[in-house]
Amino acid sequence: MTINKPKGTEDLIAADALTWNYLRDVADDLFTVYGYQPVETPMFEQADVFVHGLGTGTDVVRKEMFTTLSPDAYAKVAAGEADALKAAQRLALRPEGTAGVVRAAIEHSLVAQGGTPAKLWYAGPMFRAERPQKGRLREFHQIGVECLGAEDPAADAEVIIMFMRYVEALGIDRSSIRLLINSMGDDACRPAYRDSVSAYMHEHLDELCDECKVRADTNPLRAFDCKNERCHEVMEGAPKISDALCDDCRAHYAKVKSYLDAQGIAYVEDPRLVRGLDYYTRTVFEVQVVDGLGAQNAIGGGGRYDKLFETAGGKPTPGLGFAAGFERLVLAMQACGATLPEPVRPDAYVAVAEPEVAGAAFALTQELRDNGFIVEADRQGKSLKGQFKQADKYAAPFIVVVGPDELAAGKVKLRDMSSHDERLVALDDVTNALAEALGYSVGGCGCDCDCDGDCDCGDDCGCGCGCDCGGEKAGGEQVGGAAEKA
Repeated sequence: MTINKPKGTEDLIAADALTWNYLRDVADDLFTVYGYQPVETPMFEQADVFVHGLGTGTDVVRKEMFTTLSPDAYAKVAAGEADALKAAQRLALRPEGTAGVVRAAIEHSLVAQGGTPAKLWYAGPMFRAERPQKGRLREFHQIGVECLGAEDPAADAEVIIMFMRYVEALGIDRSSIRLLINSMGDDACRPAYRDSVSAYMHEHLDELCDECKVRADTNPLRAFDCKNERCHEVMEGAPKISDALCDDCRAHYAKVKSYLDAQGIAYVEDPRLVRGLDYYTRTVFEVQVVDGLGAQNAIGGGGRYDKLFETAGGKPTPGLGFAAGFERLVLAMQACGATLPEPVRPDAYVAVAEPEVAGAAFALTQELRDNGFIVEADRQGKSLKGQFKQADKYAAPFIVVVGPDELAAGKVKLRDMSSHDERLVALDDVTNALAEALGYSVGGCGCDCDCDGDCDCGDDCGCGCGCDCGGEKAGGEQVGGAAEKA
């Protein structure tokens, strides 16, 4: 029986896994500059975390949440006793990151009243039971940030700018994306606006799809995001939130735009822009790719959620953030020709000429790796010819051949795979010889200076070149100690 991956999931192998790590590394570097710290929350939570946070009228809660049960809870459900399950037994895989982070912030008292904001970022898998399509999977990956405890509109602008900086840092050109912004109001003005949209939809009920007919009563603002073309046309005539904002929301929104203007961040005001989750208030935004992703062109977005803490059982605390989809980001990077990481090739391949020198070859392989080289070797008992073929498949630029005669003389062969030139190298000098052949520096400090360890102008580091690394490079030990590309 063939067992395949579940529908709507993907295996991240080699280059894909490297790309995911790369996106996280870029996020870590950038978000740290803005004062954000990493956070990891469980991949499953009590279902109420999402039901209360996202809203019962959202598509995510109504149709897309994966629920999970412990064996005891499953037994109760199988016996028709689902109503007897306690809240702690009703679990769900996380469909998004914000609700879980807010739950953690409340549980661990991360935001003191009037205290310093908690600024957190996360990266990991999310789960939604929706129809798989390009850039939209049932298990997908998100990178996101949450700024908890800041109510100044400058925080809104800063989060938006950080998102744009992140996209640009990935090599996605600003000309290939557009930023949409809007304000969804707050408790002072949104209820009346929601009622006016609901009334408008009821006037056009016979023109709406079945889903939007339900939304007219449960979540009318979600109709703005309906993919049905006729619904889209109908909602173009609906009341605009920009005409219904209270004075405070209007002033907050104006201030956010002024900060973006001052930083030269281009945006499009879209009064129809809504986020699909109930917790959003005031500022919302979305970043879309102009070409290359079709109808599913959003690569991320977010906004402010000043009521979520209270909804989740905490004290009133403002919050805002964004999330970007890994799969969508990669598609956007590919569409604009951004550089994606590739699996690294080995620096060398250690080949065994005869079985009796396998132990010495094994030791040499480990020594080279300990000195920072990426080294492959045969672990299938191949002939020397077979090892050369394997080295070629690995695209190793050099082969170190360990033979009994050479080893007896304290030497090995170093073969250049491109020129096929070979030379004997002393066994205790293989590290330096390979580093030199690869163009790596072999100075005592391993830094980017060009003295090769030969200058004598001072003694600030191992090579005496006068640099201030103290003989320690960022990557670790000294060479020989570790290889470092010049």
